[in-house]
Amino acid sequence: MSDTPRPRRFRRGAAILPSLFTTGNLFLGFWAIVKTLHGEYGEAAPLIGWAIVLDMLDGRIARMTGTTSEFGGELDSLADVISFGVAPALLAYAWAFGTIPRVGWLAAFLFVTCGALRLARFNVQRQVSDGRFFVGLPIPAAAAQVAAWVLVLPQALAEKGQALVALSLLVTQAFLMVSTLRYRSFKKLDLRSRQSYIMVLGIALALVLIALHPKSVLLALASLYWLSGPTSYVLGLGRRRGGLGGPDSPPSPDSERGIHSRASEVPPLPGGEATSELSRSA
Repeated sequence: MSDTPRPRRFRRGAAILPSLFTTGNLFLGFWAIVKTLHGEYGEAAPLIGWAIVLDMLDGRIARMTGTTSEFGGELDSLADVISFGVAPALLAYAWAFGTIPRVGWLAAFLFVTCGALRLARFNVQRQVSDGRFFVGLPIPAAAAQVAAWVLVLPQALAEKGQALVALSLLVTQAFLMVSTLRYRSFKKLDLRSRQSYIMVLGIALALVLIALHPKSVLLALASLYWLSGPTSYVLGLGRRRGGLGGPDSPPSPDSERGIHSRASEVPPLPGGEATSELSRSA
């Protein structure tokens, strides 16, 4: 009799763990905003990076403990708007657009707006989208790109030419978030497969490179990921014209437009997940 309440007490205690990670994500995003307001750009950028780590963990913990909930999923989306929308947009504005403030704040606002739309679309379409791919650049990946820029060049940009380059890149990230380009979600990544040794070796090599040259490697990884969407689309066009498309090829944005237009008509499944945009599909 005395042992029966223990599983319930454990479940109640475990249920708060994913929300604690999500709250940590929100805390780091807010802290990055405070650092940005103080002009400490080099310290604000890593906080966004650590927020991404917590964002990837909260969903996995929720599934491991069996404590997924609709509340957790909604809380995660709201936290993502702050940590990966407002925080990197404000960081980019303060760091890069001192010479073009009027155009700069519009670009920063566009980034936040597209990030919020990206999250809303993900929440609506997650039950009908191909789990192997994200539709549009995930907002944590866009935030990682901004943070990587600042990590490499922590001093505020003083030249107008540099500011214009940063402006074009930020606008590109914004439009990629609301695009229909496909990005790998790595949902099918299985370390238990025959390729596990090669995969483990690749991960180990990446960790060594990050340890040796963290700023440059993180910038390269973030850039390669957002470039993978347009690159895959162009290569996919060539395969389809040549009749070489395979089962693992990213689907055409036009071919699935009908599916996404019907996403709002799909009734939500009972029981959401307290997961992040990245980890909910992982």
